[in-house]
Amino acid sequence: MNRLIVRLARASRNYLPPVLLMGLFLTLWQCATWLWRIEAYLLPSPAQIVDAGVQARALLSAHIQQTLRETLVGFAFALMSGLLLAVAIDLSSLLRRALYPLLVVTQTVPIMTIAPLLVIWLGYTIWPKIVVVALVCFFPIVVTAADGLQSADPELLALLQAMGATRRQVFFKIRVPGALPSVFSGIKIAVTYSVVGAIIGEWVGASQGLGVFMLRASNSFRTDWVFAAIAVSSMLSIALFLAVAIVERLSLPWYYTTTREERWEEIRGS
Repeated sequence: MNRLIVRLARASRNYLPPVLLMGLFLTLWQCATWLWRIEAYLLPSPAQIVDAGVQARALLSAHIQQTLRETLVGFAFALMSGLLLAVAIDLSSLLRRALYPLLVVTQTVPIMTIAPLLVIWLGYTIWPKIVVVALVCFFPIVVTAADGLQSADPELLALLQAMGATRRQVFFKIRVPGALPSVFSGIKIAVTYSVVGAIIGEWVGASQGLGVFMLRASNSFRTDWVFAAIAVSSMLSIALFLAVAIVERLSLPWYYTTTREERWEEIRGS
C-alpha cells in the first residue's frame, strides 16, 4: 500500500504540472474565442474541435489507420537500418570517418523536396510515404546508437580485455548494454517525428491518410476538422512515444534503478 502511494505521488509530481499547464492553455483558448467572438473558420474553440472530431470519427478512422500503417512500417525500416549502420560504423573506423559526415549532410536537404521525387519514382502508392518516414526517423536512430556504442566505460573495456575477452564478448557485454540508454533516446526522438513524416508524404501525393484529410478539410474551410486531425496526429505521436518509453523501462530496469539511487545520493549529499 505504501509503495502504491509513493508511486502515485511520484506520478502526480511528474505529470500534474504539464496537465495543469495544458488545461490552463485550453481554458484561455476557449475563453478567448468566446470573448472576442472569433469565427470558427478562423480559429475554432477547443469545444468545437472536440465536437468536430466526434462528428468526423467515422471518416477519420480510415485516415488514421492509413497514417498509422505508414508510420509503423517506415519506422520499422528506419530502426532496422539505423541500428545495423550504427553497428557497422562502430566496428569500422573507416566507415565512421566516411559515412558520419554524409549522414549530417543528408539532414541539410529539406524532406519536402525529396517527397515529390519519391512520388515520381515510386508512384501514388504507400511506398513514398514509408520512405519519407524512414528518412525522417533514420538520422536520430543511427547517430545516437553510434555515439552510444562509442561511449562505453573505458575501465570496463580494459577489465574485460585484461581477462582475455574476445571482441565479440566485449561488444555484447559492454558496448551494447552501455549504448542502450542512448539508443532508446534516439528511438523516442525518431518515433515522435514518424507521424509527421507520414503526413508530409501524404501532402505530396496520397488518396488517404491524415495529411489528405487535413488538405481536404482546409480546402473546404473546415478549420475545426483541420485542428481535429492535428489533435489526432499529436495523440498518435504521444502514444508511440509512451509505448517506446514503456519498452525502455522494461528493458533497462538496472538503468533506472541506478539513476534513482544516484539522485537520492545527490539529495542526501546536498
